[in-house]
Amino acid sequence: MRLKDEQVARLAEKVLGDLEREGVMTAKKERGVLLAAVRGAISADLKAEEALERDAEDLLEKTLRGMGGAQEIDRHKMLRMIKEKLAKDRKIVL
Repeated sequence: MRLKDEQVARLAEKVLGDLEREGVMTAKKERGVLLAAVRGAISADLKAEEALERDAEDLLEKTLRGMGGAQEIDRHKMLRMIKEKLAKDRKIVL
């Protein structure tokens, strides 16, 4: 999923706000520090997801080339299966 910096900032604000409202956390740092940490975690997760997407595409292309093109294979379904496998191996929740 691709998000602009503003969208990541709004998402981080929402996550932190919800955690504060629900009382599931006790802040030990200033809100700005916490917000930056949440924003960093979201950005890191998005980058990992983008890398997974690229790796899945590369693996699919290599596999299809190895099979001589394999016209009869459902490319979309195979890509989804590869992404799910890579995500499981990397412990990424899609």
